[in-house]
Amino acid sequence: MTASTVLTARALLLDMDGTLVNSDAVVERVWRRWADRHGLDGDEVMKVVHGRQGYASMAVLLPSRPMEQNYADNARMLAEETADMDGVVAIPGAAEFLASLRGVVAHALVTSADVALSTARMGAAGLSLPEVRVTAESVGASKPDPEGFLKGAAELGVAPEECVVFEDSGAGISAGRSAGMRVVGVGPRAGFHRADVVVRDLRQVAVEGLGGGVVRLRVG
Repeated sequence: MTASTVLTARALLLDMDGTLVNSDAVVERVWRRWADRHGLDGDEVMKVVHGRQGYASMAVLLPSRPMEQNYADNARMLAEETADMDGVVAIPGAAEFLASLRGVVAHALVTSADVALSTARMGAAGLSLPEVRVTAESVGASKPDPEGFLKGAAELGVAPEECVVFEDSGAGISAGRSAGMRVVGVGPRAGFHRADVVVRDLRQVAVEGLGGGVVRLRVG
């Protein structure tokens, strides 16, 4: 990008994996093993899994399998991922970005991970958890359904149109747009989807408090 995009917001809704935390190494290991167990092409599986809860990815990849099996398999996968923090690191600029929000603007984590996994990955990356968190346990539908982002906005007491979402995946970007929110895409995956603006990482986002809980974001 050659020029910055300027957005104003009363709340920021932040995805975790791929946005604040780089967990790609773990996701690749766990899901490629799952693909092998089910005789699926690992590359095709990886095109589906980012951003979604595991059971939702399985429903796309194994459409004839009963959902009860997907839920049970998802629980095992979450435990496997939570036990594996090898290679989990912060996205460049994430710590500074989170620090710039505290006491300045309402913000929440909105992740497809559950409480245990999100706590473990944020800790492994050396990042502080936002006070408000919408996790897998909090919603009945996975991204790309907008439920998580709408719930995050409601918990912060901010109208959807006054929120900005930070996301990396196609499922997450679609969820944010379906929620009626503006979306900043983070990282290489985001460039293939319809975010309002895309940045390489969070070092390309500057936050300026305008007072009254409103911030100006210079993105790019």
